[in-house]
Amino acid sequence: MKKSNSTYSILVLALAFVLLGTFASQAQVLNKPVPADNPNLAGNSAWTAVCASGGFNEYFVNFTWDPPMVESNNEFILELSDSDGYFASPTELARVADKNQVFDFEFQFALPTEMRGDNFKMRVRSTNPAKTSPASDAFSMYFIDYNSPLLISENGSGNIPSGGLIQLCGGGSVTLKPHNIPNAETYIYNWYRSGTLLASKSESITVTEPGMYYVELDYGDCSGSANTLSNTIEISTGTSSGLAINGASNLELCPGETQVLEANITGMGLTYTWYKDGTIISGPTVEGSTYTVNSNTAGFEGSYQVEVDGSGVCKELSEAVSITSPGSFEISVNNEENIVLLPSQTKTLSVTTNANTPVYQWFKDGAAITDVTSNALTINEVGEYYVEVTDNGGPCTPAPVASTTTTVVSPDSFEFVIDYVGTYASCENIDATLNLSAINAVSDNGATTDVTADLQNSFEYQWRLNGTDISGETSKTITISNQDNNGEYTLFGTIDAFESMSNTLQVTLNSNETLQITTNGTVLCEGGNAIVLETTTELSNKSFEWKKDGTVINTSSESLTVNETGVYQLIITSNACPLVSNEITISAFDESLLVLDKSKDLIIIEGETQTLTASGADSYEWYDAGNNLISSSSSYDFTEEGEYLLIATFGTCTVSKVITVTYRDMFAIPNVITANGDGINDLWVLPNTYSRDPNVLVTIFNERGEQVFSQAGYENNWPQSTTSFNKQSMIFYYKITRGGKSLKQGTITVIK
Repeated sequence: MKKSNSTYSILVLALAFVLLGTFASQAQVLNKPVPADNPNLAGNSAWTAVCASGGFNEYFVNFTWDPPMVESNNEFILELSDSDGYFASPTELARVADKNQVFDFEFQFALPTEMRGDNFKMRVRSTNPAKTSPASDAFSMYFIDYNSPLLISENGSGNIPSGGLIQLCGGGSVTLKPHNIPNAETYIYNWYRSGTLLASKSESITVTEPGMYYVELDYGDCSGSANTLSNTIEISTGTSSGLAINGASNLELCPGETQVLEANITGMGLTYTWYKDGTIISGPTVEGSTYTVNSNTAGFEGSYQVEVDGSGVCKELSEAVSITSPGSFEISVNNEENIVLLPSQTKTLSVTTNANTPVYQWFKDGAAITDVTSNALTINEVGEYYVEVTDNGGPCTPAPVASTTTTVVSPDSFEFVIDYVGTYASCENIDATLNLSAINAVSDNGATTDVTADLQNSFEYQWRLNGTDISGETSKTITISNQDNNGEYTLFGTIDAFESMSNTLQVTLNSNETLQITTNGTVLCEGGNAIVLETTTELSNKSFEWKKDGTVINTSSESLTVNETGVYQLIITSNACPLVSNEITISAFDESLLVLDKSKDLIIIEGETQTLTASGADSYEWYDAGNNLISSSSSYDFTEEGEYLLIATFGTCTVSKVITVTYRDMFAIPNVITANGDGINDLWVLPNTYSRDPNVLVTIFNERGEQVFSQAGYENNWPQSTTSFNKQSMIFYYKITRGGKSLKQGTITVIK
């Protein structure tokens, strides 16, 4: 059967919507990248590991993706994971912007020089839309930046033993380490013993077992091509020869004495290395079987060992010999290193020491002071003082030890330094505390000595404001908490015949008064009352500024009439500091400021309640159809049909909304009847809501507006049997009311 043109068009349109929906539900698919052949190398195949170097670093990966198309400004980015396969901080390898219509292409990349590891992965990311492909398989990737044979030696010293042989005594060990590779600690290593790969991967290895040891850099699958295999060190073991240092294991040296340490194995062309506290101090030296310790050398005390090596013996380290100084002791000075001595004053200098039997000799200006043999000295003269202590106890008498020098000066003058306590900023703080922070004694050549701790409690003090004494302020600290006391502060002090004046500090406090501005409205509307900004703070005889959006607009009016939107603020200058008010934002009137939580056309079920809530305004008034105020809250509960009025006030502006409330019909009111006497749909039957209710009046009008029926408590009995219809189809109008209020109205079509 042939389809009509309209039917065909509908089918085509439906098919178009199906296809559109199919494509709309699809998204681009980015496939994981895979290794690709290098087109610049003949006969090459896809790589299985990246072994890059300074001589070759060109690799390719293949990438495919599926439509729909990406955006024209899209870029595809090839990213590399870390060596563990994680993309927390991926490295960008390549980026292309000209493949947005190519579904199968290759990225070319070079491996960054710092990359080394066995579990690198790659992925591709698109920028528009933002999508990420699955990660690739894991691959070994190494940049081979060192590809020469390594050289290993004991502790990386560079001394490769003759024949590459090191002999160890029972229980001994040796540390092997490469000595010819820069930044050795940044690489991973493969250590071998007699061809067996060991677990250690660090740059050094400590060995105790015999065998042939060598190492190479661990470049993963690329190791063989790097050519870093080292020389071989043969480790053999033997029986201890009993190496020791002759004599006692604990020795004491008095000042001026020396001690010759000698190994108990000598001759045979052996090599000796001497250690103090584990550090080489001599050697390795052939036939160097002795070492002399001199007590006149600072820091000679310590633990001494010797190591022997050579043909016919195994390498061995002796037990330690401890050498100490029996007469060493310390001196502590109990007074300040710098002392200011005022006229007629005396000071006591003293020291303490841990010497066994101390003898004291005091010095002034380098000359010994006679008849003073205790650890304390009373002085009344300026100069430089110190004491020498000699310990007369113990097996030997060490050299005297001198204390640190105490400098005693007589000042030419004093200077005070005052400072703010805590954080202070001009015109920000409402109080400030000043304090004497330092007292300096000044010599005749201008040199200063801090004598705060020594003299701060000896001065008499007087604070001054703008050069005038402040009554009662005679301590080292002063607190200012009133704007009326802003000004320049100094501290004056006296001691004996000395007078001292401090530096000057400016204190400019802000007022602790709160400046508040108020307004009769914040919304500006045409025809509304004027918006006025005011403050209760007295502005007469004060300097002030009204600001709008940070710009001064008025400096003379104590109240401000606003005729533009913006942010307003009042600033008063009080004692050279600004007193800043709160901000008031004046916005333009906009009916959208009134927000209703439901439609203004409400439908309710008779007997139930529907609540409508308004927000955004300053106040609200709800009126019924008779213009009666029924509520002043932000919400109203509607229970009856009708029209209501909401008036919302925004400062001096208002917004009015008409709210229409209608009942939801639980049963439909019929609008067609067939008055043909067949007993089906012959009468106009209303729902129970409107029928048989004596308070509900049903009135029906003909098409000329003439009333043809009216009944309270409608009995579902229209049209009556006596009603005649002179047309095949006639239209009537109905109106249903309760207490004079309209409930429903509409049309009825009567078909004969």
